[in-house]
Amino acid sequence: MRIAAWCCVLVCTASLSVPAQQLAAGGTAAGIRALESAWTVGQSRNDSGALDLIFDNGLIYVEYGKLITKAEYLARIKRESPQQDQIVMGPMTVRTFAGTAIVIGTYSETKADKGSIELKRWRFIDTWVYKKDGWVLVAAAAVPLSSELANP
Repeated sequence: MRIAAWCCVLVCTASLSVPAQQLAAGGTAAGIRALESAWTVGQSRNDSGALDLIFDNGLIYVEYGKLITKAEYLARIKRESPQQDQIVMGPMTVRTFAGTAIVIGTYSETKADKGSIELKRWRFIDTWVYKKDGWVLVAAAAVPLSSELANP
């Protein structure tokens, strides 16, 4: 009888932990989306200090097929003047695996150049890892979408 009661307690406890895990994953996804947004804001303001906090020291960013380190990325941000460009995040999917989150999504970038306005759409994949101080970006890649692929 005691064994049956303990089995019942274990089953009930396990069933309660599933919604808690789903809630934690939802909270993680919201936090990662907020970090993606903070990256966009830091980029547009040339805030290398904010980006330094978001990026892991071992960050590798793939840009137009070239591998860029964290130091190279931040150095470029420091050299450039703040941009008046507008970056609008599109839909993104956040998938979590223990202490890792993979983000797949799109964004649009509007640039004003010599009186004309240029719109580019990008698809990206970012990898975030949870370390002792929180989530940090460890790998990222973005590729421009052709006009045929821009409308999912």
